[in-house]
Amino acid sequence: MRIYSRILGTGSYLPARRLSNADLATELAQQGVETSDDWIVDRTGIRARHFADDAQGCSDLATEAARHALSAACLTAQDIDLIIVATSTPDMVFPSTACLLQGKLGVKGGAAFDVQAVCSGFIYALTVADAMIQAGSASKALVIGAEVFSRILDFRDRTTCVLFGDGAGAVVLEASDTPGILARDRKS
Repeated sequence: MRIYSRILGTGSYLPARRLSNADLATELAQQGVETSDDWIVDRTGIRARHFADDAQGCSDLATEAARHALSAACLTAQDIDLIIVATSTPDMVFPSTACLLQGKLGVKGGAAFDVQAVCSGFIYALTVADAMIQAGSASKALVIGAEVFSRILDFRDRTTCVLFGDGAGAVVLEASDTPGILARDRKS
């Protein structure tokens, strides 16, 4: 019998500090960068973004999103046997953000690792978790995309600094005998 993976729950988290385009334009003007709400909306459609405070790390955002996803899935952290975090802005190089998250959730076993593929990171993490579930290496996985891009942006470059903010999204996957995550079958 073929094993599939299905999404049981989703969760997200945004830091409290919300910057509208007008707020950001005011902050950028202090650095000599001119922009406006109209300029940003016309080019991106973005109206606001959230920034983490100095005390929040990527693993903190990931933890909140993970808790929301676990709650939506009606599971506890102890039910999870695989954690994958997609991030380009980890708290530190070692240990991985996934291992930090594992500790914050109190998970005592299972694999935990990060993937770094920038914008496509969450899709890579989801694909790896799906493959590990299909292979029987895991039965319930937590996949998180989390970033604290505000720490690495060049706020002198209005073509990029207006695009990014901080936040996290998470899904809980479970092994299933019915299709859930749909991907191209390599045999067809």
